[in-house]
Amino acid sequence: MAMTMTTTTKPSITIDLSRKQPPTRDHPDSAAAVKGHLPPAKSTKTHPVQSSTGQNNNASLFFVGTATTILEWQGLRLMTDPNFLHRGGHVHLGPGVRGTRRTDPAVDLHDLPNIDLVLLSHYHADHFDQEVEASLRRDLPIITTPHARHHLGGSTKAPDESFTAVRALDAWEDMFVDFAAADAASSSPPLAHEPRIHVTGMPGKHVGDGLLAKANDILGAVPPTNGWMLELGYSSSSSSFECGYRIYISGDTLYVSDLERIPQLYTHAGKPIDLMLIHLGGTTLPGPHLPLIMVTMDAKQGIQLVKLIQPDLTIPIHYDDYDVFLSPLDDFKAEITKAGLDEKVVYLDRGDRFDFRVRSPSPTEPKTT
Repeated sequence: MAMTMTTTTKPSITIDLSRKQPPTRDHPDSAAAVKGHLPPAKSTKTHPVQSSTGQNNNASLFFVGTATTILEWQGLRLMTDPNFLHRGGHVHLGPGVRGTRRTDPAVDLHDLPNIDLVLLSHYHADHFDQEVEASLRRDLPIITTPHARHHLGGSTKAPDESFTAVRALDAWEDMFVDFAAADAASSSPPLAHEPRIHVTGMPGKHVGDGLLAKANDILGAVPPTNGWMLELGYSSSSSSFECGYRIYISGDTLYVSDLERIPQLYTHAGKPIDLMLIHLGGTTLPGPHLPLIMVTMDAKQGIQLVKLIQPDLTIPIHYDDYDVFLSPLDDFKAEITKAGLDEKVVYLDRGDRFDFRVRSPSPTEPKTT
């Protein structure tokens, strides 16, 4: 599959890969060495069609549980939507609404290795729970929504409790993540193509259009949410970028018309999506007058999104972890089989890892722009 190259200057942050610190500030053993790696995967999966081709995978995605995944590539470790409560733990999901966790995370919060960056889809307790909020280092870089930035680093917190490295992206806003290599201080010449990640906010809605959405805007019952497009690739200058693997993360959204712009700008525009991480669960909460309302996709909406986005591969996450997730993964599996798409989906249990390959830059990429 061909890579996509762009030449433009965007906002960026630089991650210092030589700075190895625990992601938490309250480790029970303050003298403990920073862990160098994740626990061994229970099972390692690859593309169901490409697995026999012997390709050399150079990146991985570890599934912790709920919407928490850990992406590893080129020495960078990126974590999505950290939720580390254990079975029986409770989260506040709206006025008078509480969810109870039914599963355990694949790794404990204080057993995590160094985390370089957090990608947070929205400020909701099943994606950024109370223990995570209390424990994470305040200087840990976070990319999230404007609403979440306000709560994490704004006036709602005491100065010494605010997160200090929060960057906000709204839908369709974007930025680059650059790497400062661990040996950046050495005399070695820079690489011709440096690894880089292009992050773009994608639209998402917990509540569909209409009166219910207007009521939620007033009451603030469920927070605004983003999806993400992650493009892993390489640059030969500050204004060039060549994508080698594209990941769409749906975030906690219903199937809404806003999503139809995604394939227009990517799938049908020569920018194919290699992997979709789809948030499922059919999360169902009481509405303003006690009817139940669904705020994340169930199996039927999930298969609609798969058909809309047409990714090369889909991995479902955010399923079966809380008692408010009323659409089980088995329902989605049945829809996938009925659609004849079994070879286009990889299923990860908590503690499983998916290995994949970010394509190398083309030798014809211009060195300057």
